[in-house]
Amino acid sequence: MSKTLRLLFPQWQGGNNPNYYFGSELLSHIVPQGSQTEMVRVSVDKEPSQELPLEHGVIGESGLLKQLAEAARILEEKAPEKVITLGGDCSISQAPFDYLHGKYPNTLGILWIDAHSDMSTINDSNREHVMVLGNLLGHGAPQFAEKVQQPFKVEQVMLAGLKYEELRPCDHQVNELQMNYLTPDKLAADSQALVGWINQNHIKQLAIHFDLDVLSPQDFRSTHPGKPHLAIDKFPAPVGTMTLDQITRIIHDVSEKAEIVGFSIGEHLPWDAINLRNALVSVEIFRE
Repeated sequence: MSKTLRLLFPQWQGGNNPNYYFGSELLSHIVPQGSQTEMVRVSVDKEPSQELPLEHGVIGESGLLKQLAEAARILEEKAPEKVITLGGDCSISQAPFDYLHGKYPNTLGILWIDAHSDMSTINDSNREHVMVLGNLLGHGAPQFAEKVQQPFKVEQVMLAGLKYEELRPCDHQVNELQMNYLTPDKLAADSQALVGWINQNHIKQLAIHFDLDVLSPQDFRSTHPGKPHLAIDKFPAPVGTMTLDQITRIIHDVSEKAEIVGFSIGEHLPWDAINLRNALVSVEIFRE
């Protein structure tokens, strides 16, 4: 048994964006590899053979549930103490965070670093990746929430980097459930508010979900709104404003107060690499 499991989870169906598959694959080369870490891949269909169906209010439901079950099975079989998950869309965090909550039931907290809440319901959206945190709280999409063995309580979760002033109708559960949140301006200079939440709730372990779109596309371009030539003011969701240096400082600061036992990275869209690959795929020499 490896102490830390590195879960390569190139799930893209939750956001209905096949580019997340390649983004996950590239992350496996970028993220440092520990000497005692075992890597296991979750089987994911690379590209759709046809348009994903809308099933019970969720696009690609059957495939997503199959992949969720495989991820959960791998975690139970490997029984690691810590899990690094390389995604993929944001829904990749459900299985590992649920598993870790079973391992650390009374002392685990979730630090959800994201510009968005990911707490929509099937009445608000048909994409699973915007429901995943809701699922972990026992809400979200019922057919996914019911798979959570160890639901989290509101006080165990902190939304960090949330663009609260730009909440959309699909984010209504942030207020309905009275979620803890910190906007980018509250985290710009220091991490004291996060440290206070950790201390107040007696959190000893942390599962960190790092959605790269919390970052400003001016600071980090490998995100959805960082796509070349995209008009940011027309992007259909709040755009992150934090810097990689700020997020790095936050992670270091919280790691001094709680042990990081889970770390998911989601929504990596390395546009330069994607575009170069797409440009070359039509050249015969690269297909021989």
